[in-house]
Amino acid sequence: MENTESSIYQALVDNISLLKKEISKVIIGQDEVIDEVIITLLAGGHCLLEGVPGLAKTLMVKSLSEVMDLQFKRIQFTPDLMPGDILGTEILEEDHETGKKFFQFNRGPIFANMVLADEINRTPPKTQAALLEAMQEKSVTYGGQNHPLPDPFLIIATQNPIEQAGTYPLPEAQLDRFLLYIKLGYPSEREELEVLEKTTGTYKADPQIVFSARDIKQLQTLTRQVHIDSGLLQYINRIVRSSRPDTSGIQAVKDYVEWGAGTRAGQALILCAKARALVKGRYAVIPEDIKTLAFPVLRHRLSLHFRAEAENVMPDSIISKILDSIPVNAS
Repeated sequence: MENTESSIYQALVDNISLLKKEISKVIIGQDEVIDEVIITLLAGGHCLLEGVPGLAKTLMVKSLSEVMDLQFKRIQFTPDLMPGDILGTEILEEDHETGKKFFQFNRGPIFANMVLADEINRTPPKTQAALLEAMQEKSVTYGGQNHPLPDPFLIIATQNPIEQAGTYPLPEAQLDRFLLYIKLGYPSEREELEVLEKTTGTYKADPQIVFSARDIKQLQTLTRQVHIDSGLLQYINRIVRSSRPDTSGIQAVKDYVEWGAGTRAGQALILCAKARALVKGRYAVIPEDIKTLAFPVLRHRLSLHFRAEAENVMPDSIISKILDSIPVNAS
């Protein structure tokens, strides 16, 4: 890498901390969640964000798009939402000069750099599938024509964990399309007090733009160049294989897991570990990156059977046992 290119990349990496500082003007706390959303973007994937109402999920995503100068769209998912409401539809137009009529594709709200799919589990499977296909292909096909989505492109889908009436949970195969499954918890007492004070007074946040879309593309390229040792690659492979009952030596996996994580989980864990290294200002992956991200990478890729539900065993507890059972230097 030439010195000029190297200095450009270094400046971009240094500005990641500035990015988080600008977001903190609007969002109090939730540092780990913000890190994981940034990691998702740098790794070129999409994430599912779960949290109870009133935790500023929408504000967080909107603020992130503003400090990165990305086009933002929000789609409120409802039971009557149709695929065309997301992807777009063709409308009949008329050329006023010739009088000829033709169909013109009218782009839907998915044509943005950052899309918030709010309460994705409130819409039927047909509409969910249309969104997830666009996530995978990063393009929309309508009437035989292919329409590329903006680049960079990030879907952040949210779901409410406490209301299940009238919802359509995502099937496991579709959940696997999300790079990370992020859980948003309540703020600490100090953070909550600060939120109450700032949001009920005259304080007005004014976050500044840190990154352009081009900067994000460069950071995505740099993410894939981050070094990961062969021993850590083997460590990740052991983690993923240990999540499968037929290849695992961990009793909890054999007792409670019906289907373990696929190869895509290993790819996701590698990319996310590389992205976390950049977020922390490093150019090499360390074991902490893998251990931290194993939870959001794997929790939606483990299918637990009825015994786990009956005994209130959650995916995160299985992941903890997997990490405790595998030494970092395993080969």
